[in-house]
Amino acid sequence: MRFRRAEAALLLVDLQRGFLHPDGFVAAQGRDVSACDAAARRCYALARAARAVGMPVIWTRHILRADLADGGLLTTEIRPRLGQIKALARGSADVEIPPEAGVEPADFVIDKPRNSAFFGTPLDVVLAARGIRSLMVGGVTTSMCVECSVRDAAQRDIRTFVVRDAVADFDTDRHAAALAAMEFGFARIIGANQAADAISAGEAVFPIA
Repeated sequence: MRFRRAEAALLLVDLQRGFLHPDGFVAAQGRDVSACDAAARRCYALARAARAVGMPVIWTRHILRADLADGGLLTTEIRPRLGQIKALARGSADVEIPPEAGVEPADFVIDKPRNSAFFGTPLDVVLAARGIRSLMVGGVTTSMCVECSVRDAAQRDIRTFVVRDAVADFDTDRHAAALAAMEFGFARIIGANQAADAISAGEAVFPIA
């Protein structure tokens, strides 16, 4: 699969305080967020590298209405605890991208009501307007919003490159399973150094693993 920077964007999924910070709602439920925080910092470095060569940077945030009326089954039946604590409610500190991410005015920030970055969002329009046919992807969590977004990108015949070191999960088994599934049918899985080199060079070819 060939990466061409001229037709690519960096998609960074749900790097929000609630998923990354030791005081966020995920850590408050007893889950270890250290892997997600480490992956986020690699994402921030990739964002700086992309901007330096004019490659678009797109951030997503999983955000629901303040009253969670648009939460659907996720907040009522699948993960009802999220609804009880209003984990993804608009206006809460947990939905915000941390300042250290360094989001810049030229970046795109897309709010999404479901796991996929494509569902119910203007992402398709943003990609079409910029002629983007390839996505380099980082973010959290590997098995949920990252994998859902990557699967949807593949259905659109968008070349997708998941940066192994820049995605993470709260569970190592789910993380590994998600990477394996994406590699088998939806994307190329590459390392952070490979991603940085491809961004800098402008072009790279990643063979089947």
